[in-house]
Parts: sequence; C-alpha cells; structure tokens
Amino acid sequence: MARASARHILVDSEARCEELKKQIEAGTDFADVAKAHSTCPSGKSGGDLGEFGRGQMVKEFDEVVFNGDLNTVHGPVKTQFGYHLLEVTSRSE
Repeated sequence: MARASARHILVDSEARCEELKKQIEAGTDFADVAKAHSTCPSGKSGGDLGEFGRGQMVKEFDEVVFNGDLNTVHGPVKTQFGYHLLEVTSRSE
C-alpha cells in the first residue's frame, strides 16, 4: 500500500494561502510559516502530518500527496476545512 509523509499549512482563504506560498517561494522556511499561520493543530510542529496511507486524508489532499512532485509546495488546495499548502516530503509505493 502506498504511503506518504507530508506537511501542510491550513488557512481560511485562498488569498491568504497564495500570500504564504509567495513567502515560502521567496525563502521563508515552510515550518516557520506553518507555526505562525496555520489554523491546524499540526502547525505547532511545522505542519508535519507524519506518515499516512492513501485514503486516510480527504480526497483533494490524497490527489496531491500521491501524485504531486516531492519537496514542492502545492496549493492552494481547497478542502472542506479551508485552503492548504502541501509539501510531500516522502512517498513509497
């Protein structure tokens, strides 16, 4: 079964998500942005979600995590929880 590790930042608007993505692309550390801005409890640990299998996260999340490039910031990804920036840190088939 496919497994992946990822981290994310959750915010309440697409515009805010885009703003934070620009900061990360300009060199601000992903974990620091997550700690300062993410509304998910995982923000305290730099957005780290640990390892999980396909189907354990919402569909929109799974699509990015199991198909997107590694170590690239993806998003905004809209889910029922809000808007996410996602970074896939590892994946195994």
